[in-house]
Amino acid sequence: MDVKGKRVLVTGGAVRIGKAICQAFAHAGSFIVIHYNRSGKAASELLSEIGGETAGHRKVQCELSTPNAAKKIFTEAGPFDILINNASIYNEKSISEETPEEARKQFEINFKAPFELMKQLYSSEIQEGCIINILDQRINKINSSAGSYALSKKVLADTTLISAIQWAPRIRVNAIAPGPVLPPVGMENSKMEKTLKSVPMAKAVSMDDLTNACLFLAENNSITGQILYVDGGQHLHHGYN
Repeated sequence: MDVKGKRVLVTGGAVRIGKAICQAFAHAGSFIVIHYNRSGKAASELLSEIGGETAGHRKVQCELSTPNAAKKIFTEAGPFDILINNASIYNEKSISEETPEEARKQFEINFKAPFELMKQLYSSEIQEGCIINILDQRINKINSSAGSYALSKKVLADTTLISAIQWAPRIRVNAIAPGPVLPPVGMENSKMEKTLKSVPMAKAVSMDDLTNACLFLAENNSITGQILYVDGGQHLHHGYN
């Protein structure tokens, strides 16, 4: 798929990884829809940076945990050729510590919202679609420190593979499982330093490497049902953590 001229929805697109993905696809000639919830100022600044509405880009605000959020986004800003499910929340609590409400919130944002957006794209009349889900390299491990976060990403990973089979050849579905790119919001850099000790390449993943992986999956028409680990080899440390 040539991404030039394609409409791309990036959830959580105003800041951090989402912002970099928006910038990369805009640079490649795509028309970007920046989804945001509370980052309105950042979304406006990014929209202006990539050329604004006169260049074919736009932004859309939506709380992804609300009923009919996916339908609202598609109604207000669709249709889309490419969906990148990037938005997520991270709660570093074990399943013993977190409340049912905290667990529910993570599943709503990290799985339910992406799933509903995927279904909206599938139900649209688009004849050549592409979905990229942003996961986490921890999907192949037993994660004790962020229970529901890890579980929600595992479910989205399986959904990626199932939908790739069921929706081919019209829609390709792939995922990226990043390693450490940025420290989680609210966590100090010392946390990042500790994390990098488990990365064979001994460095954080660059934004360019991550966005190039997104472009690669979007552009290669022969790839579907793949989970691409962009993590410096961190997923090779199997087991329990």
